[in-house]
Amino acid sequence: MDDRFSRLNEYRNMWVMVFFDLPTEKRIDRKRATRFRKQLLDDGFGMFQFSIYTRFCASRENAQVHIKRVKSILPKNGNIAIMQITDKQFAMIELFHGFEEVESKPPPQQLELF
Repeated sequence: MDDRFSRLNEYRNMWVMVFFDLPTEKRIDRKRATRFRKQLLDDGFGMFQFSIYTRFCASRENAQVHIKRVKSILPKNGNIAIMQITDKQFAMIELFHGFEEVESKPPPQQLELF
C-alpha cells in the first residue's frame, strides 16, 4: 500500500471515546449505570478504564453513527462526555501502570464491505 494512503487513514480513522460519571447510590441508579455500560459494549465499545469506553471507527461518518447511538441511550442522570479523535492522535497516547510504561494495543481490524 502506498505510504500516502496509510497516512490518510491515520487521519480518516476515528476513535470515539465516552467518558461518564453516573450516580450509583440508589438501586435504580446502579441498574441504569449497568445498562448504559452494557449498551456501550453491545455497540462495540471496549472498556479503556472503568468509566471510559472507546470504539474504533473506520471513518468520520461511521463515528457519527455510533455517537448518535450513544446519545440515544444516555441515562437519566449523571455526566457523560463524548469525544472523537483521529487514529493518529490516539496512537500518540502514553500509557502507564505505576511508573512502568505500557505498550498500547493496535486498533482492531475492521472488515469493510463496499
